[in-house]
Amino acid sequence: MPNKNLKDIKREILSDNWYTLNKYTYKYQKPDGSWEIQEREAYDRGNGAAILLYNSEKKTVVLTRQFRMPTYVNGNENGMMIEVCAGLLDGDNPADCVRKETEEETGYKISNVQKVFQTYMSPGSVTEIVYLFVGEYDESMKVSDGGGADDETENIEVLELDFNEAMKMVASGEIKDAKTIMLLQHAKLNGLV
Repeated sequence: MPNKNLKDIKREILSDNWYTLNKYTYKYQKPDGSWEIQEREAYDRGNGAAILLYNSEKKTVVLTRQFRMPTYVNGNENGMMIEVCAGLLDGDNPADCVRKETEEETGYKISNVQKVFQTYMSPGSVTEIVYLFVGEYDESMKVSDGGGADDETENIEVLELDFNEAMKMVASGEIKDAKTIMLLQHAKLNGLV
């Protein structure tokens, strides 16, 4: 249902380099009934999907480590982040996206994935919805070393970690990525590992 407290939305593209940065100017009706003009910038990078690969028998998870420039310029000393496998939808449906990204990034070819929820990760500034999945893996699904697509300059390191160790890494701050923390918590709460 449309927001009746919102009208006269105007969009201006501020940047269309890596992704798109838009500036929105609009009128918003306050609780007292008066209208005020507001301006907000919103970064549009498309929607994405992420997956936690887990092995309930071995009690392990597969995560990735890669350099993330935005974290480096905001206090992450070496810029390296430990994360679940993830990627932009790029026209795929979310389930197909995580299957493709899993094979590219981790080297595991999985077919059974389960969507657990979807979320806006930074709703004050980014339009992206991230669809979050879990999927069980085993060694028979390993088809390559992973590492990411050659044309995407990702340089991904694949990590197979003991689940309890991964949870300790969240507690210690070694794992700081929100989607990863959410999926690890989901796995713990639901007894997947």
